[in-house]
Amino acid sequence: MTKPRHRLSASSNSSTRDQAGTTTAGSKGPGRTWPIISSAVVSGEVVDIFAAVGLDKPNIGLLDDDFLAQVNNLPEKNLAVELLERLLQGEIKSRFASNVVQDRKFSDLLADVIRRYQNRSIETAQVMEELIAMAKKFREEATRGDQLGLREDEVKFYDALANNESAVRELQDETLKKIAQELTQSLRENLTVDWSERESMRAKLRLMVKRILKKYKYPPDQADFAVQLVLEQAQALGEEWMPLGVEV
Repeated sequence: MTKPRHRLSASSNSSTRDQAGTTTAGSKGPGRTWPIISSAVVSGEVVDIFAAVGLDKPNIGLLDDDFLAQVNNLPEKNLAVELLERLLQGEIKSRFASNVVQDRKFSDLLADVIRRYQNRSIETAQVMEELIAMAKKFREEATRGDQLGLREDEVKFYDALANNESAVRELQDETLKKIAQELTQSLRENLTVDWSERESMRAKLRLMVKRILKKYKYPPDQADFAVQLVLEQAQALGEEWMPLGVEV
């Protein structure tokens, strides 16, 4: 039997009633989220939760520990799962759009959790636990650069290099960070506006990346894959690098 799903549609109400019957103004922000969700569940009202809390799109800023606890205690668990799924999808799109490795990693993790839930392979309590854990991992990502001592763009190349397990085993973390920093600087200096469309330019950049990896003794068994991933990451960073004077 398929789990019931709730269709969320816009509501024009400027106020909503909480479980005690008290009118709560349609205020924006996480502090008003729980009464709105609770009222929607208890009354059976069809509500666009994001619009009700004044959001144009999912916003991970809502996902502090208090909000996550409130959603976890929501009586209608299917609605809670849908809310977290949509918020996490929005966060992946906004936070990791230019990080090739992290975008794939978290997109796959979220898709796997939801697929197992829809196939009834895991119970609602477990999917809520996994989604909340994922939301907390997103928050941790915001401090990774400081922890690694890398700039945001350097972290993305670090992720591309560390995606290879043999590289993580054979090279020290400091070496991977040095490679990421050198790659970032070299690519910034050599990218041109149409590099991804010109085979000669792509070949030049592939050779440059290979030389840097060889310089630091990056494991050769995965070097070709790493080169491809690094160039994918450079292309994903194109728009972010433009304000820095890079002609991408």
